[in-house]
Amino acid sequence: MMQKFKLSKNTIALIAICLATLMFSLEISSVPVILPTLEKVLNANLRDMQWIMNIYTIGCTTVLMAAGTLADRYGRKRILIITLILFGISSLICGLAENIAVLIISRFFQGISGGAMLICQVATLSHQFQEGKERSKAFSIWGIILGVGLGFGPIIGGSIVALFSWQWVFLIHVPIAIIAVILVYSNVDESKDTQAKKLDIWGMLTLSIAIFGLTYFITQGPDLGFTSPIALSSIIIAILSFIIFLWVEKTNPHPMFDFSVFRIRNFSGAILGSIGMNFSFWPFIIYLPIYFQSCLGYDVVTVGLSLLAYTLPTLIIPPFAEYLSVRYRSGIVIPLGLFILGLGFIVMRYGSLAENASWLTMLPGSLLAGIGLGLTNTPVTNTTTGSVSSNRAGMASGIDMSARLITLSINIALMGFILVEGILSHITNAFSKSLDKIALRSLAEKIAAGNFSSLHQDFPELTSLDSSGYIVHAALAHGFDMILLYGGFGVWILALMSFVIFNPRSSSKI
Repeated sequence: MMQKFKLSKNTIALIAICLATLMFSLEISSVPVILPTLEKVLNANLRDMQWIMNIYTIGCTTVLMAAGTLADRYGRKRILIITLILFGISSLICGLAENIAVLIISRFFQGISGGAMLICQVATLSHQFQEGKERSKAFSIWGIILGVGLGFGPIIGGSIVALFSWQWVFLIHVPIAIIAVILVYSNVDESKDTQAKKLDIWGMLTLSIAIFGLTYFITQGPDLGFTSPIALSSIIIAILSFIIFLWVEKTNPHPMFDFSVFRIRNFSGAILGSIGMNFSFWPFIIYLPIYFQSCLGYDVVTVGLSLLAYTLPTLIIPPFAEYLSVRYRSGIVIPLGLFILGLGFIVMRYGSLAENASWLTMLPGSLLAGIGLGLTNTPVTNTTTGSVSSNRAGMASGIDMSARLITLSINIALMGFILVEGILSHITNAFSKSLDKIALRSLAEKIAAGNFSSLHQDFPELTSLDSSGYIVHAALAHGFDMILLYGGFGVWILALMSFVIFNPRSSSKI
């Protein structure tokens, strides 16, 4: 009887890989919920919170294309085990961090190991499950677990903080990583590619420096001054690094990016879909918890529950998106998904401006945004890999994932900049006679981080100027209004561009 319920080797291997993808996805969607808590406990500011999220995605991008080559050359199982161990160690350091600098540095290594781990998962699944039905089922389950991690991450993160502490949002990965390592070691088959390409080290370095330099310029520019020597140096280095990256990829016989694929209309249209999703939906999940906690006054568990309306549709809609893609083509579904995503942001804006704003007034827009992303995500993945020959599918998938992570990093920084500038413009009208420019910017950054508890202590003038806190709350709401407009109209522009590229004949008739 016991023999009947014994799990097969492949089933246990799938469980191990799903544990790995659960960790990766939770680190994207559960951490934003605890950012307001980190701001209070570790005395972090808005820039720190941006870097906590940004450095993870930059780390992922750094190794994304290289990880596949390393796995092919040295063994997919071996590299997967190494990345699981590194992810567990970096998660442990994150959980034990007592200051923001240690947390940010450990998050970078968590991102490096997480990005490599993600690539190894796909390669391992492809080798472990080679039969048609079994392979399709394995990838479907893996995709569902990835969606569960992204969709339920906010409530999981909020619940962990409420029941234990913020540290356990990171520490929970340590035992999961240990279990995953044991299961992978015992049940995953080793595989290599004897024809593996050489590692594109210069391409990897120059792209990473370009992303980091641009992100640094956007994030630190307001404080340093955009024309200061440090800020100008960072943007110049970023531009030069990107130019060198283009030259390296053009001349390298084994480049990370084969730019010739952008001549394929379906590929380019789909990549705009990748950019659109990470232009608005995913960077905004970093800031939405601040709105729910600081503007609406919700506790961390209620914030997690409120965010479910934003993330759950991304888990439910993809099967419907696949059906629509087959019936009406990805060239219609992807721009439509982007349009609905943008519409969600505009509707959320009106929900935030309601007289008695609450999660209910935000609900319609949150659902629309989630539906838009759900309609876009799967067709984008299928189209980027399906529009090229099978031997280039891995490279196409790598460009798709890189486009997502690069856009996410840049827009986390841009949304933070827009939020602070929106708040600054509002409080300048109210407090300019009592506070100088430096004090106003410092106040705007504290408001943007949701740090209301120490405002009257740091700025005694507010006791007489805004004793009820009405102006401060209105300033934060105005900053979010600016972000929602940026996200909504930005995605609509990308939706139009995607539609034109996908449908050149249709657009010429408009």
